[in-house]
Amino acid sequence: MKFISTRRVAPPVTFFEALLNGLAPDGGLYIPRQFVHLSEAFLKHAENNTLLQLGEAVMENFLPEVPRADMQKIINDTLTFPIPLIELENNLYLSEVFHGPTLAFKDVGARFMANALAYYLKNKNMKLTIIVATSGDTGSAIAHGFHKTPNIDVYILYPSGKITALQEKQMTTLGDNIHALEVTGTFDDCQVLVKTALMDDEIKAKIQLTTANSINIARLLPQTIYHGWALEQIKKINLTADPTMVVPSGNFGNLTAALYARGIGFPINHFVAATNANAIVPSYLQSGEFIPKPTEHTLSNAMDVGNPSNFERLNIFYDKDVRRMRHDISGFSISDAETLTQIRQSYEKSGYILDPHTAVGVAAAKQFQLKEPSNTDPLIVTATAHPAKFPDVIKEAIGIDIPLPAALQTALDLPKQATVISPQFAELKKILLASS
Repeated sequence: MKFISTRRVAPPVTFFEALLNGLAPDGGLYIPRQFVHLSEAFLKHAENNTLLQLGEAVMENFLPEVPRADMQKIINDTLTFPIPLIELENNLYLSEVFHGPTLAFKDVGARFMANALAYYLKNKNMKLTIIVATSGDTGSAIAHGFHKTPNIDVYILYPSGKITALQEKQMTTLGDNIHALEVTGTFDDCQVLVKTALMDDEIKAKIQLTTANSINIARLLPQTIYHGWALEQIKKINLTADPTMVVPSGNFGNLTAALYARGIGFPINHFVAATNANAIVPSYLQSGEFIPKPTEHTLSNAMDVGNPSNFERLNIFYDKDVRRMRHDISGFSISDAETLTQIRQSYEKSGYILDPHTAVGVAAAKQFQLKEPSNTDPLIVTATAHPAKFPDVIKEAIGIDIPLPAALQTALDLPKQATVISPQFAELKKILLASS
């Protein structure tokens, strides 16, 4: 399997070359050169597989060069937690992808990337530096996934004052090879710094630098696993249903992974891109014009992205044809007020507490149901984070103090270790070169 740039200038590369590069030399994002369907026999009896079996099949499809025994170990070391499908209400389900170490869906991609790199670097005498921008949960997942990994240093850039205290503590209290950089700007500023560093010739000459954001194909591909797993579980309930996948979206890696799941054969009927007030892609689906805007801070902060990088992958997936994209994807923007209302309504109706990002997804699912009343297939919302990570939002919505899981309480009690920098690239460059 080869991977090519979205900009079609850089030469094709292997998976591990794409992993190490992060961005293609022409500034594009790596994508699979082609999608190979899973076997008919596998898909026909998919509901009989375990999560680990499905994970192996999906990633072997993308990485056929990795021996089966090695892939089994990578998957076994990655998927050490369950991903259950929960019925929230009639015909509306939640795929709970937040039972990993940092209680967020990004544990899947981060842990796969860490285990894949450990496999790749095992017999190689090289040091790797990872740089990542986060608007919330990516940083903590990467920090925990790579903590104390030999020969790897990690730099995590996050926007000062724009993530929750719990999210900040999860990524700034580990130390060792994990370095937190608190940027006095927005997530988009952090993302620009990361992309600039990856393309800087002086840095590339001195440091083997890559990224662990979803712009890195190694972070994105394993997310196809849990979309496929949700499909397997729904088939146990309704063998004939091809569901609509509702994906809370910020940088749009998660939705891209869902599209890739369909690309390799999983029967998904439609997609809903659920955003908060940062409605760049829903606006594009309406107008046909992609217009990035300054990031707007919301209650669902991990989705606060004004210029989503993975739109480039989405656009290429549909050959830059907005009409084709509209056919497959519906977009809805959910306000903070609607987010709080959805948390309250779901709690009153079922006793289930939604985190604000999943609440955006559920609210968008309901808007989709109103818009498409003839659609009777089930809707699956990707439940992206544990509500305990957002205690202030939960308190505002339903008036209760949600107990903290032990992992979160431990992080909260540890001292913060972070370096404050401005959004000026020169400051970041100095820090990176000093580590070489």
